[in-house]
Amino acid sequence: MTSPQTAPDAPPATPLDGAQELDVLVIGGGPAGSTVSTFLARRGWRVTQLEKARHPRFHIGESLLPMNMPILQRLGAFEKVAAIGVYKRGADFPKDDGQGGYNTFAFDRAYDMKFPHAFQVKRQDFDKVLFEHARENGVDSREGVKVERVEFDADHKPVVYARDVDAAPGEGEHIFRPRYLVDASGRDTFLGNKFKLKHKNEKHQSAAVFSHFRGVTRREGEDVGNISIYRHDHGWMWLIPLPNEVMSIGAVCYPDYMKTRQGDTEGFLMRTLALEPDVAERMQGAERVGDVHVTGNYAYECSRMSGPNWVLVGDAYAFVDPMFSSGVYLGMHGAERTATMVDAVLREPARERELQKALERHLNAGISEFKWFIYRFTSPTMRYMFANPRNTFQIEQAVIGMLAGDVFDTPAIRRRLRMFRFFYLLTAIGMWPRAARNWWRRRRQPREGFKGDTLQPGNP
Repeated sequence: MTSPQTAPDAPPATPLDGAQELDVLVIGGGPAGSTVSTFLARRGWRVTQLEKARHPRFHIGESLLPMNMPILQRLGAFEKVAAIGVYKRGADFPKDDGQGGYNTFAFDRAYDMKFPHAFQVKRQDFDKVLFEHARENGVDSREGVKVERVEFDADHKPVVYARDVDAAPGEGEHIFRPRYLVDASGRDTFLGNKFKLKHKNEKHQSAAVFSHFRGVTRREGEDVGNISIYRHDHGWMWLIPLPNEVMSIGAVCYPDYMKTRQGDTEGFLMRTLALEPDVAERMQGAERVGDVHVTGNYAYECSRMSGPNWVLVGDAYAFVDPMFSSGVYLGMHGAERTATMVDAVLREPARERELQKALERHLNAGISEFKWFIYRFTSPTMRYMFANPRNTFQIEQAVIGMLAGDVFDTPAIRRRLRMFRFFYLLTAIGMWPRAARNWWRRRRQPREGFKGDTLQPGNP
């Protein structure tokens, strides 16, 4: 019996005269979509990429990881990104000294260090660079074209219906018949919603409120480009240095705290940031230079990644809390691996399910490494361990490797991360009264999350 997730639709209702035949159609113009498009075009396939918005468009996720850098080099876009980025040496976390001290986890100390730095970027500029780079590499990259529906014929071949967003009613329609369909539509997860695969992550519900500021105090010396991560009683905060003296600042909060929000969104953001004295001190005299945004139901995943002639990539498949800046890297790493998989399937269709399963296992393994740390990051145990790092058995260097994104292809790092989990357990036993209180508080928090995607200042 055919699974309802992959069952063909009814025969296409729209005549297919004039449908554009191609090898691969990619939905989405973000980093994952542009990466998979570029790599496939370089392998000689006819690729069309559709982005419903027009670049540049605002997006969150501005902190890249060192493991992004080799991908950018293989794409041939490294120098273009370097020209728009802020040099990122590492990530810093507060010490428990009550004096605003911090520990920098410098990437050049990572176990089996593969790249010593990354960049902080304005996503609207970064996404535009990669989108245009895809076009330069032979991709038919189109902006302002929205995919409205996807159907599958009796042979599971996709038929994609799209429309120019600025077109008059009845005009600007496009029909595509690709051999393969890649959904890189981000949080929209077009096929994930179509097949009802998307579900929120019940273990880690949260929402984020954030904006851009100018005049925020940066770290000094080599640490000037660090991302700073702070915990607060209701979640965590980020400070990301961007070009032109701008700082991206936001707070990720649990649902119970978000429900206490009263008044305008900007006021709620500023009150939340004031909960952390060091953040408040660094923001003295700062000026907000961007809209205040809220995004809810942060963490989700899809129950499967692929089916006959289609695959989800990047945020279209899963989105984890961005605590360790993993989002863009996971999207681009997955996109590069997806390009290899799709290339192989187009050449040997009979191997499709085997290749899809192997890719899903590979990506899930790396995502799980980030999840383990994220689920526990605000616990008293993890707070203590990050504030008091130890390099016993090179475990600290392995943690830095994880922070750099090296969670897929270095078995020695994974072994040391397992050792970290053991030491975490021992530390938790020693701190069990505080850990128990934290667990009980999290256990009682509401599950439904915070709804809404973008609120402007002044909205209730």
